[in-house]
Amino acid sequence: MNGNYDAIVVGSGPNGLAAAITLARAKCSVLLIEAKSRLGGGCISEELTLPGFVHDVCSAIHPLAVASPFFRSLPLEQYGLRWIQPEFPLAHPLDDGVSVLLQRSLSAQAEEFGDKNWLRMLSPFVDGWGKLLAEFLQPILHLPKHPILTARFGRLALSSASSLALHRFPGEPARALFAGLAAHSFLDLEEPASSATGLVLAVLAHAVGWPMPEGGTGKITSALVGYFQSLGGKIVTDYTVTNIDELPPSRAVFLDLTPRQVLRLARHRLPSRYCRKLENFRYGPGVFKIDYALSSPVPWRNPNCSRAGTVHLGGTLSEIRTAEKSVAQGKMPPKPFVLFAQHTLFDKSRAPKDRHTGWAYCHIPHASEIDATNLIEAQIERFAPGFKDCIMARCARGPKQLEQNNANLVGGDINGGLANLRQLLARPVFSLCPYQTPLKNLFICSASTPPGGGVHGMAGYNAARCFLRIGG
Repeated sequence: MNGNYDAIVVGSGPNGLAAAITLARAKCSVLLIEAKSRLGGGCISEELTLPGFVHDVCSAIHPLAVASPFFRSLPLEQYGLRWIQPEFPLAHPLDDGVSVLLQRSLSAQAEEFGDKNWLRMLSPFVDGWGKLLAEFLQPILHLPKHPILTARFGRLALSSASSLALHRFPGEPARALFAGLAAHSFLDLEEPASSATGLVLAVLAHAVGWPMPEGGTGKITSALVGYFQSLGGKIVTDYTVTNIDELPPSRAVFLDLTPRQVLRLARHRLPSRYCRKLENFRYGPGVFKIDYALSSPVPWRNPNCSRAGTVHLGGTLSEIRTAEKSVAQGKMPPKPFVLFAQHTLFDKSRAPKDRHTGWAYCHIPHASEIDATNLIEAQIERFAPGFKDCIMARCARGPKQLEQNNANLVGGDINGGLANLRQLLARPVFSLCPYQTPLKNLFICSASTPPGGGVHGMAGYNAARCFLRIGG
């Protein structure tokens, strides 16, 4: 903590590390400070159930990471990061025994659905995914380099997921599949712009897949840390910053924190008007998460589910829409939408021989204290009878426990704030450079800034570039 630095980064999640690396690559001297003993924020892996079973603490499947323009510019493979692609990105079982597979090939997807509506809608974006993602991962207030493609995507993205699914797809399999993708937004599926997340995830499934890091999500963090240190970056762990005035001298400070934590550290230095804007920032629904140590693979009724890294358990469009509406209204649905990842079918390093892991969560009202264990396991049993007989151990955590482990997960919100239309435009404030605060050299670089949640590092990269552009 001694010395002068060009920049100090508080918080070591993917965005904090991205900001630190971007600054270090620009020949800045950088100090990274982390309150915990481990770096990575939610991007870590631990043995949460039994010895030898490696679980991802928060993030588990990473299409945005493998597609991130920033991550793709880094030599992370040299620091131990290896990607594993499941045979299929996603399976979505239905009660009639059908299991819809999200294919890597658009033409194969059209054959799966028996019509070409999915292909017609997504093919321009899959063909131009690199251009589209470069636009999507920027602040929303920018001059697009690809205006026609961006406008075409925006027209669809601004619609509600429910409306888009009903009007674009004649069959329930495609409707249900898209509803599950859109539900990653944590929004009521009848809300404007609830389609955006579903469209992005569908495009990435066809363009780059939904991969997992070999050995656990923590490998992303260890690769980023290794590269940062190779650039001369300094790291301090086990130090909780309570006031920005206690930091060593520097030309700029970057906070990989949500607005609530920013106010705790810097309210006394920020204008009251700006503080009110941060106070009005809305957090989204929380999650209830369970990690499983399993004696055998999940006994899916439809074996196609065992061919996918991720399984969406929610049934039809109508069921998912009802569940997400309940959560948005602050009520716990009796049949929640459940996201399930099964890493050990594709990565044997995560569990002892012939044993498996399961990673599951459902959306619940913000800061809810309900124990959703039985609701989650009922949804799994619905599509995998006998699942409970496979459980050797479980680690269940609700919003309170998640926030205690990572202060950025306010009320269990893993997206850094609600991603509705208003907070797509003003995240956390409406500005051409939303990363910069009224304090000239204080920046926010967390998922509470554009482009929002996900392991992609672009918020940190964008914030650092903002500083460098204005004379860093």
